[in-house]
Amino acid sequence: MVRFAAGNGPVRTVGATEDTMADDNLPASGAWRDGDPVGSRLFFTVSRPVALDAGGRLDSPTVAYETWGTLDADRSNAVLICHAWTGDSHVAGPAEDGHPTPGWWERVVGPGLPIDTDRWFVVCSNVIGGCQGSTGPASPHPADGRPYGPRFPTVTVRDMVRAQGRLADALGIRKWHAVVGGSMGGMQVLEWAVMFPERVGAIVPIATCAQSTAQQIAWGAIGRRAIRLDPRWRGGDYYGAADGDGPTAGLSIARMVSQVTFRSDNVFTEKFGRSLLDGDDTRTGMELWDRFEVEGYLDHHGAKLARRFDANSYLVIGKAMDLHDVARGRTALAKAMGRAAMPALVMGISSDVLYPTYQQREIHALLGGRSRYVEIDSPHGHDAFLIEHDQVGPPIGQFLADPAAGQG
Repeated sequence: MVRFAAGNGPVRTVGATEDTMADDNLPASGAWRDGDPVGSRLFFTVSRPVALDAGGRLDSPTVAYETWGTLDADRSNAVLICHAWTGDSHVAGPAEDGHPTPGWWERVVGPGLPIDTDRWFVVCSNVIGGCQGSTGPASPHPADGRPYGPRFPTVTVRDMVRAQGRLADALGIRKWHAVVGGSMGGMQVLEWAVMFPERVGAIVPIATCAQSTAQQIAWGAIGRRAIRLDPRWRGGDYYGAADGDGPTAGLSIARMVSQVTFRSDNVFTEKFGRSLLDGDDTRTGMELWDRFEVEGYLDHHGAKLARRFDANSYLVIGKAMDLHDVARGRTALAKAMGRAAMPALVMGISSDVLYPTYQQREIHALLGGRSRYVEIDSPHGHDAFLIEHDQVGPPIGQFLADPAAGQG
């Protein structure tokens, strides 16, 4: 069911279905708020204002994070995991009060798993600008206690990494054994390696890029436009809206667009083909708004994200990804990447159309003999790093155990 507003007139409904993009039960924002169950989150608040790349600042921002395992006495076994666009700090652990879904890398992080929490002290934080406990658009503005909303400043991946650096200081971690992450998490990994090379022992960037391309920016722009055109976005001031009266249609469409880029043509074809969800599968009596099976799948994922995420955070984080460029302000890409002198495991995905493997091969080449490259052979596209645990986990586990082995 898609809702549009004509001028200042009433909102009208088109194509009512059982599984809808704009659901009357969806919250105006899926952000975690003060007073909600904290789950496994811990919180660190920076004690002073933080200047941002784009010229703004955040006064004493909070970073929500989770940890697993035990930090050694010499603090040498710490591994930082960086999450992707709509991820959060809950990389491992069950769904529970405060965490509506299980950890997003459940089969990779844990006791006896590739990132073995019996050996490594693992940290994962929600990025600045996010909506699951770290300071973001849904957080109270220190000036008046109302949500930041559209007042939230533009942030970059570098800003996210600086906040993680403050968290590391607070935890007494001078140097990470390794920093690991996929997609936007991989962007953070690269920035850690270039900004703070002395604080990183090894890196694992997965399905990511050194510079966002025009096409990657274009996909993000479409999603932002969908949210902006949702009349219930209200210019970003929607936090007081009732359930069903928030910008969930726009956020759902944005998610649908990105969901297409996360998977491959083969997977969509094999899973859905041309089967119909609504109407007569013989193609008689088909109406304009009857849906194919793949449309129902996209509707489901759009509504699923709207239940747990915030539209303004989607905008802020998406913009940070578009702004990602390791070379920005550093003369040239090769010179910037030359600062990353630590061992690296670079991972690509054979069927990734969003971050094609040429981008990971470029990172591998720029890092030279200190890097090794592994390609995940999967039909699942970009999301394979969250799906193909048997291919993703073992190389990471082996690399963490001996980062210097097999370079070149």
